Amino acid sequence: MLVAITGIDGCGKGYMARHIAQALETQGFKIATINIDGWLNLPPVRFSQSHPAEHFYQYAFRFEQMFSQLVLPLRQARSLQLEADFTEETATNYRKHWYHFEAIDIILLEGIYLLKCEWQTHYDLSFWIKCSFETALQRAIDRAQEGLSPEATVAAYQRIYFPAQAIHFQRDTPHRAATSIINNDLDD
Repeated sequence: MLVAITGIDGCGKGYMARHIAQALETQGFKIATINIDGWLNLPPVRFSQSHPAEHFYQYAFRFEQMFSQLVLPLRQARSLQLEADFTEETATNYRKHWYHFEAIDIILLEGIYLLKCEWQTHYDLSFWIKCSFETALQRAIDRAQEGLSPEATVAAYQRIYFPAQAIHFQRDTPHRAATSIINNDLDD
């Protein structure tokens, strides 16, 4: 079974994925939790001064590689060993990362843009983690995302991340594609 846990950056997807995984493991399921951030493109591919939001939406992740090398083979065989190029948000090079899974029952795939139209049909279940842009921005500032100052974080979110998310909403309507919506906003 393949489950997407997605929402805007800063909505608490990772937190929710950990809690869902723990709950399923107590029921005896063997879980593979995969954060897609390791499948980011390197900054020269991921970012552009020309149309930064559109470019980020299109090129932030190596989705095709992730699905073809990791997600779909693991879903099919339930076990997998893979050495893949992996990156951190601020890295300028890939490093090798070993994925090793045995007899997996459920794959929890966690990250942004998982409900792009081209990937929606792959999921057995999908959860949209709902929060406001204000909450997401405050969480990004609190965790000093990418090592940025609060001012630089606000600028990056206003220039790139939130406009890219607006493109995602318009093109993919992810909240409508999701099987369920989980509210994780500070104000609600």
